[in-house]
Amino acid sequence: VQLQASGGGLVQAGGSLRLSCAASGFSFSTYYMGWFRQAPGKEREFVAQISWSGTGTDYADSIKGRFTCSRDNAKNTVYLEMNSLKPEDTATYYCAADRRWSRSAGAYDYWGQGTQVTVSS
Repeated sequence: VQLQASGGGLVQAGGSLRLSCAASGFSFSTYYMGWFRQAPGKEREFVAQISWSGTGTDYADSIKGRFTCSRDNAKNTVYLEMNSLKPEDTATYYCAADRRWSRSAGAYDYWGQGTQVTVSS
């Protein structure tokens, strides 16, 4: 099983980034996919999750209206489009896969390695 996150970088406040997470080694289209983030000295927190088909999404209040999660099952890839970025969005972002619909990091079976997002003020 492999989840490869990419697309992070340094961006100014108000800017945008698109994260991607390419999956392999499991039946991607039968798994819910989640995005989490972890800032230095803080616990890993839920950002977004998306259903198998992509028709269902769930977002943390802190990013609702600014971030959009989508997936392409033909490409085994999940995306996180991030707009109107704020300095407080600075963190390492992780994608994860699970068969349950959950906001809890502990529920997720598979994890990517993370991609760093830094938002300057």
